Amino acid sequence: MSTYKRNPSHLLITHQSIFMNKPLKTGWYVLYVKSCQEKKVETLLQENKINAYVPLVKTIRKWSDRKKVIMKPLFSSYVFVNIKSKRDFHTAIDTNGACAYIRFGSEYAIVSDNEIKRIKFILESDDIKDIENNSKLIRVGEIRTIQEGALCGLDCEIVKINNKNKIIVRISSIQQNILATLPEYYLSDLPLAI
Repeated sequence: MSTYKRNPSHLLITHQSIFMNKPLKTGWYVLYVKSCQEKKVETLLQENKINAYVPLVKTIRKWSDRKKVIMKPLFSSYVFVNIKSKRDFHTAIDTNGACAYIRFGSEYAIVSDNEIKRIKFILESDDIKDIENNSKLIRVGEIRTIQEGALCGLDCEIVKINNKNKIIVRISSIQQNILATLPEYYLSDLPLAI
C-alpha cells in the first residue's frame, strides 16, 4: 500500500507552468484548506503580508453539560486570499494547511471585491440573524431590493423556511448562497422584474 505525499516543489512547478503564457489576474482567490484549519491558514497568510479573510458566524455548540457560543467559518474549508502578484499566489498555496485553489473548469474562482463586501456587511449587521450558507440553487421566490440597514440596495431572493422570511444572497463566483433572516420592513414592497 503506497501513501501519497504532497510535494510542494511539484505544485510550484505546476502553478508556474499555468502562468507562463498568460498573466495572473489579481483579486480574491478561494483557497481550499484542510478541515478546521481556516483560521490558522488565515493567520499564516497575514504573517506573510498577504490579505486573507475567513468569514465567521456565531454558533451555539451544545454539550451534555453546557452550551458555548463559538465562531465558525461560514464557508467550511475556504479562505479568501487577495492575490496581487505571482509571489502571493505561490506563497498562499505553499502555506501549511492549504490544499488547492478552487477552480471551475480551467478557471480559478475569483470573488469580486463587491461580493467580499456583501459577505462582510451580512456578518457585521446586528439586524440579520440565523446566518448559514448553502450551495443549492433555489429557484422559487421573488427578487427584492433591501432598503434598510447595512445591505441597503442589495438584491436578494425571498424564501419561506419554517414560516420565517429569509433572504438568499448569491455569491455566484464560488457557486454558494448565504441564507439569513431579515426583518420584512427591510425589503422593497414590489418584486423586481427579471
